[in-house]
Parts: sequence; structure tokens; C-alpha cells
Amino acid sequence: MKRQIIQTAEAPKAIGPYSQAVRVGDTVYVSGQIPLDPVSGQLVSGDIEAEIRRVFENLKAIAQAAGGSLANVVKLSVFLTDLTHFPKVNEIMASYFSEPYPARAAVGVAALPRGARVEMECILSLA
Repeated sequence: MKRQIIQTAEAPKAIGPYSQAVRVGDTVYVSGQIPLDPVSGQLVSGDIEAEIRRVFENLKAIAQAAGGSLANVVKLSVFLTDLTHFPKVNEIMASYFSEPYPARAAVGVAALPRGARVEMECILSLA
């Protein structure tokens, strides 16, 4: 199957040798997003709620660029440097998704790129 690279200025540019997302057939694989502001390229910092929202906004922009929305997410992976922030992820996620919710994994990690405290990646089905 042919791979289609998804790119949008509404989400941060890749900070390494990868694409924001790749579509193969009706499936879109979205690369991990940290709370980078797409305009400044700088990490949103200070408030974990703002950081989590920025990550969801980045995922949303990429999903839209692929021809879908967050409603098309079938799998979401969340990486946190401090799992005490997990309840806040749940609270904010509920404002971006409705039932039926996507499958999800949450993983505590030692560190993330650029000192971020949260990163998320997802898979969309556009079928």
C-alpha cells in the first residue's frame, strides 16, 4: 500500500527525522506530540493542564490534516514523567473525546524530549 505523509502548520514541525503522521489506507499513525507551540516552536510550560491541552490540540490538528478528527482515534498512548498527572489527563481527555472512547495506554517514563512532562501518540481509522 502507498504511504501518504501528513503535514500541517497547525501542529509543531517534527524535531527529528520523522513525519507528523503517515496514512496507509484508512489508517493514520500520528507521531508522538509534546506540548510544543506550533507558532513559536517552544515548549508550553508551567501549568500541566496547559501542556496536556496543547498536546491534544496538536493531535487534533494532525487528525484534521489527515481528513479526520479526534473522533477517529482508535488508540491513544500517553507518556508521563509523573503519573500523579494522570487524573488531569483523564479530566482533559473527557473534554476532547466522547463515547465510545479509544483504547488507551498510559506509561510512566523517566524523561521526554525537550524536558516535556507529557507526550501522546495515536492511531486513527478513517474507514
